[in-house]
Amino acid sequence: GSPDISRALLAWNFPLDMAQDSFDDQYRGCGPAMTAALPALKRSDFQSNPYFAQFWAKAKAEWQKRGARVSPLSSPDQAIAIMAYTMLDVHKDFNNAMQKAGRSPQEYRDNFHFKMFHFLLTQALVTLRDARGPQCRNVFRGARRYELKAQIGDTVRFGRFTSASRIKEIALCFGTNMAFKVHTCHGVDIRNFSMHPSEKEVLIPPFETFKVTNGHPVLGAPSLGIFAVGIGTGTPISGQRDGDPLTWEGT
Repeated sequence: GSPDISRALLAWNFPLDMAQDSFDDQYRGCGPAMTAALPALKRSDFQSNPYFAQFWAKAKAEWQKRGARVSPLSSPDQAIAIMAYTMLDVHKDFNNAMQKAGRSPQEYRDNFHFKMFHFLLTQALVTLRDARGPQCRNVFRGARRYELKAQIGDTVRFGRFTSASRIKEIALCFGTNMAFKVHTCHGVDIRNFSMHPSEKEVLIPPFETFKVTNGHPVLGAPSLGIFAVGIGTGTPISGQRDGDPLTWEGT
């Protein structure tokens, strides 16, 4: 495969279900408080996760080298967070930690040492979506058929930040033998802040929910369709879930 294609677009190797233990807070109503707490969160995360601290500095340097673009994002840290995610040095550790951090308030507080990173990525995607206006799009993601757990008709979410591409050929790299065609209304184009802008990468937030449908072949590979149906209520920072399982949004 091309070295210019990021490992973010490698095949999934996790169950495609409702990811009930995932931490997927949308920070509704507490964004300003989290923003005010960012300096303290950064110190805490860096102290508890020294490798992430080193990597954040690397991502910041790469972002500066590429022109230090911020607009339409709200802060340099949001831009650095997207750059960091697409550089992937901490990609696996971050997503694995997210998959467990929603189990309890204690799990989030004591063992999730990506609090700053999660908040910045979440807010960055919201900011980019608000800047472009409501828009749904079809994107593609490769998969290995034997890894799939979802059935047609299931309602699923990724429970992690998930990369997909607008380019079918990129999505089907790395020996994958099946494709997902994802119709996303909350995923946003991050190419202007990505380590790999040529991928036309779209980043999908962990809380968007989808219905699994039958798909048509993509470049000769069998496929499943995943169609956006709404957003979950998420796991608030308090760890208490509230409301119905899904908050339906017109798309």
